[in-house]
Amino acid sequence: MNSPDTVLVVEDDANIRDLMDSALRFAGFDVRFAEDVPQALTSLARDIPDVIVLDVGLPGGNGFDILQLIRARGVTAPVLFLTARDAVEDRVRGLRLGGDDYVTKPFSVVEVGARLQALVRRARGNVASTADDGVLRYADLALDDRRHTVHRGGDAIDLSPTEYRLLHYLLSHPDHVMTRSQILEAVWQYDFGGDSGVVERFVSNLRRKLDHGREPLIHTVRGIGYSLRRTTT
Repeated sequence: MNSPDTVLVVEDDANIRDLMDSALRFAGFDVRFAEDVPQALTSLARDIPDVIVLDVGLPGGNGFDILQLIRARGVTAPVLFLTARDAVEDRVRGLRLGGDDYVTKPFSVVEVGARLQALVRRARGNVASTADDGVLRYADLALDDRRHTVHRGGDAIDLSPTEYRLLHYLLSHPDHVMTRSQILEAVWQYDFGGDSGVVERFVSNLRRKLDHGREPLIHTVRGIGYSLRRTTT
């Protein structure tokens, strides 16, 4: 029998912790808690969970501090942020720092459990297959799926795990328009719907990292989704 996936929930509100404890255990997780930044770092020093939930506002720091520290230490476990409904800047910052998803308060604990299950599945490599040599190429862009590296015009590009999977998906369907729903299902593995805004934010991150004065490759198809294609031939 397989052991349950572990989740570390970093949240200072006791009521939210109680709700998430019951719901996430029911969803099949082994749940661990930390109430502030020092407790979270102590827990992570002992053991790396399969997935992490970070509240943005914490005593003695914030969820961004934890994310930056663990990513700097090479921890690649997927991270889901808990943010206030109107905190758009927090959501963007969290995704740019290497977070993988977010939910806004107040939230459904059932939805959080489903999102965490999707993050764990995705982190285990349930993504589209690559070319025979393990490298996907388009224009001057190359993604090496064996080494998990991305280069454009010979320059290495540092991507978060979610940015990498999004680029992989788009590179697997060049010159095709992929809807936001298709991207959510393939990259985030949501089978219950989801916030298409997270797709827009990750696409924005990818553009920022890939372009830098180069020919744009990821194009918005208004009202539909996105396409990886060249603007010139």
